[in-house]
Amino acid sequence: MKRGKLAISAVLGTAATVAGVLVMAPVADAVTPTTATISFNCGIWGSGSATLTASASGTAATINVSTSAITTPIAISANSVKSTLTLTKNGSGTTTFTGSSNPALAAGSAVSTGPLTGTVASGDSLSATSLTVVVLGITATCTATSTQSPGPFVF
Repeated sequence: MKRGKLAISAVLGTAATVAGVLVMAPVADAVTPTTATISFNCGIWGSGSATLTASASGTAATINVSTSAITTPIAISANSVKSTLTLTKNGSGTTTFTGSSNPALAAGSAVSTGPLTGTVASGDSLSATSLTVVVLGITATCTATSTQSPGPFVF
């Protein structure tokens, strides 16, 4: 009987310890909204909408971009598109997110790029204003023609 009580006590003690650790574990960093859309004009390269998907971990943040504003003239290999997304920061300044990561893209495909990385602080409010994409040495600069919807990313 004593052995059974000791085993139960040990299990309950371990469970309480695990529960305490879980309560003290850091919560995943939040960004709201996690997805937004915006329209871009890319001059001779076209125009269209883009979907931006954001996430954060501490001060490191990432944004993935998928846009119909730019399509690939030929097949593009993975990790060959260099992109810079410029965002208004807290209504007055700017910040950039950069990267050269993309999936392989077939000829005529909409450009997807990211994760683009940047640094944020708690409470930062970011709204996209322009996107520069370099594919095969050719630069396409896109300017936002609408506001980000449903609104700025708040970290």
